[in-house]
Amino acid sequence: WLPSDNMHHQWLLLAACFWVIFMFMVASKFITLTFKDPDGYGAKQEPLILTAVTKVEEVHVPEAKHWPEEFQPTGKGFSGNLIHQALVHMERLELLRNVCRDTALRNLSHTAVSKFILDRIFVCDKHKILFCQTPKVGNTQWKKVLIVLNGAFSSIEEIPENIVHDHEKNGLPRLSSFSDSEIRKRLNLYFKFFIVRDPFERLISAFKDKFVHNPRFEPWYRHEIAPGIIRKYRKNRTETKGLQFEDFVRYLGDPNHRWLDVQFGDHIIHWVTYVELCAPCEITYSVIGHHETLEDDAPFILKAAGIDHLVSYPTIPPGITVYNKTKVERYFSGISKRDIRRLYARFEGDFKLFGYREPDFLLN
Repeated sequence: WLPSDNMHHQWLLLAACFWVIFMFMVASKFITLTFKDPDGYGAKQEPLILTAVTKVEEVHVPEAKHWPEEFQPTGKGFSGNLIHQALVHMERLELLRNVCRDTALRNLSHTAVSKFILDRIFVCDKHKILFCQTPKVGNTQWKKVLIVLNGAFSSIEEIPENIVHDHEKNGLPRLSSFSDSEIRKRLNLYFKFFIVRDPFERLISAFKDKFVHNPRFEPWYRHEIAPGIIRKYRKNRTETKGLQFEDFVRYLGDPNHRWLDVQFGDHIIHWVTYVELCAPCEITYSVIGHHETLEDDAPFILKAAGIDHLVSYPTIPPGITVYNKTKVERYFSGISKRDIRRLYARFEGDFKLFGYREPDFLLN
């Protein structure tokens, strides 16, 4: 029985060694992502002016304590799924950090932290959370979560749909409403997150919602913005049909699109890049969720922010977050390669920063 007993102890010792090595690897990756290399983020830039904005001093801050204790790499409280989720999100932040340092993509990945960006970031002071709005990526549900956390309503079900986007009644202050010192303090200390999805699929969603379905309470998309794009970018001026996806792609891929953006004002938030909305290379975000994995990411974000015991993310209908490759290919099937390449050139930063593949139809 002695050899058997010794072998048992050897296996226990070997298992313990593997566990220590694994946790050391997790800790090393966490530390790498938490303490930024200042060389990667140092240069000051001219503000990206999409509308008439006031420039705010660009903020480069080290990552503060963002994840609750059970997410720290000590081994305590780690289930297999939690370890997997933590590693996935660490890898996303590491990819973001590496792309931000790529000088070849600097013009597509960096922007100054302007009032336009601060207007996109909603604040929950009670729980020290900042949420950057990226339209057409399920943001309405996250705003409902923050509205409940801020105390305007006791549950998500009680929030009237017309209140969610009414920023005078929903109890969600924007980061731009604070002083410069208060902005810096919140950027330095609060848990910060936003959600992304495949950039081209997001553009299709924006086109369908604003120019095809066109809600009655947003008539300017069909009656003001669409005619402006058609006048500038439609090749056959005799056509009388409404805005087509081809017109939309031409406008977005035009290197000189900004003169129209200024005319359209903040309505462009539904199709500008994630870089222009949230400045991910300038602001150190705690978590970046993906629409395609929202079923896993939403609970993880709530737990990482320390609010999972207070509120739940609304139920996600089956299949709604799945990337629809067939739909994307169908929409782009009638678009010229030249226009698609121009569009990709503008959104390349979003593809690279968040790990989305270049579309197959662009490579063929």
